[in-house]
Amino acid sequence: MNTILSHAFVKNGAYSPLALRLAAGLIFTAYGAQKLFGWFGGYGLEGTGQFMSSLGLEPGYLMALLAGSAEFFGGLLLLLGLFTRPTAIALSITMLVAIVTVHLPNGLFMANNGYAFALALMAISLSLVVSGAGRFSLDNLLATRLIVVRRPETLNAQAA
Repeated sequence: MNTILSHAFVKNGAYSPLALRLAAGLIFTAYGAQKLFGWFGGYGLEGTGQFMSSLGLEPGYLMALLAGSAEFFGGLLLLLGLFTRPTAIALSITMLVAIVTVHLPNGLFMANNGYAFALALMAISLSLVVSGAGRFSLDNLLATRLIVVRRPETLNAQAA
């Protein structure tokens, strides 16, 4: 269990993931709110569920709930920098499904409802999987304060 946690919360002192987390977190939260609550001109669970059913993603209501929850709660977690790597994996998969089922037939460009925006969000998410949350994050705080990762020099001192 410590190994899993240490990989999820491995420290990253870089500042750059903050910009990615804030931008992606805001976007994912807003799009998830459209799907879940109908905010910002969205259709809510019922409307989004009907759309997903029309794409063959059944049951549509459940698929809308899953996609909306991944985006809304995943966006909030990115903003906080909490569980960033697992959250980014879930969001990457969500974007891959959106690209394949909705946007791919329309080509690259957003003017035609293409996949460019979803691809950019997927690339940001994959970048966060690799980099982690960065310096200003709850992941970094947890790695510093809660998770004790034994360093080689600590092990050598104990053996002596």
